[in-house]
Amino acid sequence: MTRILVVDDDSVLQRTLRINLRARGHEVLLAGTGEQALHLFSAQPPDLVVLDLGLPDLDGVEVLRRLRKRSAIPVIVLSARQQADDKVEALDEGADDYVSKPFSIDELMARVRVALRRGPAEAEAPQTFASGGLILDFGAHTATLNGATVHLTPTEWRLLAELARHLGRVVPHEELLKAVWGPNYGGEHHYLRVFANQIRRKIEADPAQPRHLINEPGLGYRLVP
Repeated sequence: MTRILVVDDDSVLQRTLRINLRARGHEVLLAGTGEQALHLFSAQPPDLVVLDLGLPDLDGVEVLRRLRKRSAIPVIVLSARQQADDKVEALDEGADDYVSKPFSIDELMARVRVALRRGPAEAEAPQTFASGGLILDFGAHTATLNGATVHLTPTEWRLLAELARHLGRVVPHEELLKAVWGPNYGGEHHYLRVFANQIRRKIEADPAQPRHLINEPGLGYRLVP
C-alpha cells in the first residue's frame, strides 16, 4: 500500500484528502505543521508528499528544502500562492508538481497517480547514456560525472529518459510535458525551464554552456552525446 503524507493546516482539507486518498487505496499520514511533517517523514517514510506552502510554523519552501536533503521521493506542492515566481521557486527547490488552490479533487488525484507511477518513457529509454565523463544508467537509476556520483530526482530521470528516447532530436515542449507529467499538461513551459536548469547544474561540466541538454528556443529540448 502506498503511503502519502499530507501537510496542510486546514483540518477540513486534511479530512477531504484523507477520504479521497484512502478511497483509492492509499495509506494517509496527516501533518498540520512543518515540524510535524518532518518528524512523520522520518518516523514513517512516505512514498509521496502533498505539501502546502502556507504553514503556521515553517514556510513550506523551507520544509521542501529539508525534505530534499533527505529524499528524492515525489512532492506535490498544494498552495494558494498563484504567482509564477512562487511556482518557479517551489519547482527549483525540488517540487515535482504545483497545484494551485482552489483545485479539483479529481485533478489532484490524477496528478498523484502520475507522480507515483514510473513514467512509461523511462521504461523505453536506452539502458545507458555515456558521453565523455557523463554516464546515465536508466535501469539502475545511477549517474556519474567524471567519476563522481550525481543525484537525480525521479522527475529529472523521467525527463532525461524521454529525451534519451529521441536522442539527438528536438522533443517539443508539449510532448515533453505530457510524457513526464501526464496528459493534462502542455502549457507549463516554466516547468521545463526550471528542471532543465536543475539537470544542467548536475550533469554538465559547464552548466552555462551545456553540451548535453540543449534548449532550442520556441521548439523544445534535445539530449545530445
